[in-house]
Amino acid sequence: MTTNQIAFLALALLALIGGGGVVFSQRPVRAAMCLVLNFLVLAALYFMLGAQMLGISQIMVYAGAIMVLFLFIVMMLRMDREEPHKVWWTSAPVIGTVFGALVLFIFALGIRPVAEMKPGAVDPKFGTPQAIGMEMMTTYAWPFEVASMLLLVGIVASIILAKRRI
Repeated sequence: MTTNQIAFLALALLALIGGGGVVFSQRPVRAAMCLVLNFLVLAALYFMLGAQMLGISQIMVYAGAIMVLFLFIVMMLRMDREEPHKVWWTSAPVIGTVFGALVLFIFALGIRPVAEMKPGAVDPKFGTPQAIGMEMMTTYAWPFEVASMLLLVGIVASIILAKRRI
């Protein structure tokens, strides 16, 4: 069994644990934190595949922005009023230590992305931020600008709707 396979199996186990936590958790904040674990595992898988931009986007957009929004909504609705269980607070450092050890294991063994294993199969620049930026600003500049304008219109519309209710 190669180190890539071992790392994939470890990440798959973490993804299963996080998915189980999302589905079976009784408390919304705990389920959201398990979902963050799944997002981070998915980002690690992207890094293993050599798609750095997807991994960075996964962490910044989903594990960062989207989950902050989810947790903000949960906290505003006060759905999580119970006192936290001591078991969760004692198991969180253990889960973080296991995930950190896995990341150190991946970097210490020098696991190469799958794209680097088969020469000539995939362009070495595939998935890098530079390659995606060049494509986005040359080939797909017009759709990128249209999407940004749609987002701007959505933000302005939400502000107008919010002011009408106040």
